[in-house]
Amino acid sequence: METRTVRVVVNGTAYERQVEPRRMLGDFLRHDLNLTGTHYGCEHGVCGACTVLLDGRTARACLTLAAQVDNHTLTTVEGLASTEGTLNTLQQAFTECHALQCGFCTPGMLMTLTELLNETDSPDEAEIREAITGNLCRCTGYQPIVAAALLAARRLRESRSAVRETAAEARAATE
Repeated sequence: METRTVRVVVNGTAYERQVEPRRMLGDFLRHDLNLTGTHYGCEHGVCGACTVLLDGRTARACLTLAAQVDNHTLTTVEGLASTEGTLNTLQQAFTECHALQCGFCTPGMLMTLTELLNETDSPDEAEIREAITGNLCRCTGYQPIVAAALLAARRLRESRSAVRETAAEARAATE
């Protein structure tokens, strides 16, 4: 059976594996790398449960071949929390806003919203709803998810502002 070498960085760790040319990324992540946070739902790219970040952009792991990620960087839901297990700002907001129930859609929602929050400092409700249109949730009614994204965006803005103020104060003190 023909195989291909895939070299990829996933959540900051470099991997090299032999894969069959038709192996899907979701299977590669779940079965070859034991990263089971990426969920398979519809397996047709419709539900968004398998969303990961490929070089910082959302991609469906059920529609992407493992061979396609050779020499690229991936982030899965496991890569959002710190190595000590501390939840990131968006994950914490999801918890506080009760933005998950069964949790099946949550990894895809988190990855989609991570991309949005990386690109937009102040998304409004309409932008958040537009971003998650490709992610299906059958439990929450979306409102808690939108509230969590708004909360995370606000906290990220505040954090960035505090960092800028601290840096400005440090520069002023040395002048």
